[in-house]
Amino acid sequence: MTNEDNNTAEYNSTGNETVGRRTFLAATGAATVTTSLAGCLGGISGGGDDVFRIGHLGPTELEMGRGAERSAQLAVDELNDNGGILGQDVELLSEDTGGAPTEGERVTENLIQQDNVDLLVGTFVSEVTQGIIDFVAEMDVPFLITGSADPDTITENHGEDYDHYKNVFRTGPINSDLQAEGMAGYATYLNEEYGWENFSILADDAAWTTSFRDILPTQIEETDGLSVVHEDRMSVETDNFTPFLDAADSADADVVFRFIAHGGAAAFTSTWAQNEYPFALEGVSVPGMSPEFWDATEGACLYETTSQSGAGGVAPLTERSMDFVDAYEAEYGDEEPPSKPMYMGFNSYDAVLFYAEAAEAADTVDYESDLDAIVDAMLDLEFTGAAGSVSLYGPDSEYPHDVRETRTEDGIISNFPITQWQPDGDDGVVECVYPQADATADHVEPEWL
Repeated sequence: MTNEDNNTAEYNSTGNETVGRRTFLAATGAATVTTSLAGCLGGISGGGDDVFRIGHLGPTELEMGRGAERSAQLAVDELNDNGGILGQDVELLSEDTGGAPTEGERVTENLIQQDNVDLLVGTFVSEVTQGIIDFVAEMDVPFLITGSADPDTITENHGEDYDHYKNVFRTGPINSDLQAEGMAGYATYLNEEYGWENFSILADDAAWTTSFRDILPTQIEETDGLSVVHEDRMSVETDNFTPFLDAADSADADVVFRFIAHGGAAAFTSTWAQNEYPFALEGVSVPGMSPEFWDATEGACLYETTSQSGAGGVAPLTERSMDFVDAYEAEYGDEEPPSKPMYMGFNSYDAVLFYAEAAEAADTVDYESDLDAIVDAMLDLEFTGAAGSVSLYGPDSEYPHDVRETRTEDGIISNFPITQWQPDGDDGVVECVYPQADATADHVEPEWL
């Protein structure tokens, strides 16, 4: 879940690329002209036919984006098998953002201005989302974020000008503020299980980790006896993690919460395992979510955990979860990785079906004329997806138009499941270990501890 952003061992990070304000304003000006032109063409989004078009945005050359694209296509196929959306056939158009803000802007403009899409889903890197959000808001096309988790992307924009940004939503994952709260709860669980008291926080120097750096330390130390004994940021260009791990060791950390999304994650994990550092490796590793991460690390990922929407496709989180995973594996299991949807795949599949149900409730997909009706229908919708329940915070809440967290009877955030690589003969297997209500196995501590 997460989480967001960036990706797997094959990820080439561009996450810190800055989006030029001047570039955006120029794009917006051109967009405004094109909006008027599209409206003159008539019909929904100017398409003038009976096809509902969904634009998907993601780094589709990477596993995460590829899994999301395939999952959105499965949702589209499912809709078409059941009559489409309000009687319209549904078509998916996917664009590769390359994980770069400038490319994200270019392909988004293409989808809206040339392809006349009726809905946008996706975006993985927070900086890409930030780079297109003003343009998308200007064009009024409903946009459901399914990968990036930076809370400010939605919160600050909607707080400043709700009417302008009301077409923008996030249906998953929960934002990083809520993820940090969930991780603090997990720290308490680890303390209760093993007596671990000292925590280190190592985070990518990127927008998506801000909450883990700013909020998580205080939240961990709100539990009596728990301390954050070490914190540091890691450049997304870093490939030498020994100094960071040595520093955590020197601080007597029992657990390292690492929040890492760039391609160096495999080296991070291998350095930890080969040196048998005396602490557990927990937190969020986007590369570690790959079903193929065992082979990528030659088994060094054994015992490491990560949180992720959909729990890696190994736990029946809802009645929809395993049917979706089975359909994905049947269609794509023998093709290039990923062999399971990964977290953005879960969220993209759910987003397409969520919007379809909202459109049916609003009885319209004409966002140019009926955007308020569509927005109201989405805000009123209680939807059960493959990753969990999806409902949205209202306009006056702390996180307007953001997906709500779900909680257990004990108040534990439950749509932030933790998975762990565990032994399976000579290989490894992913198990869901937290929260316990969804666990497929008990958490296992590294054998050298």
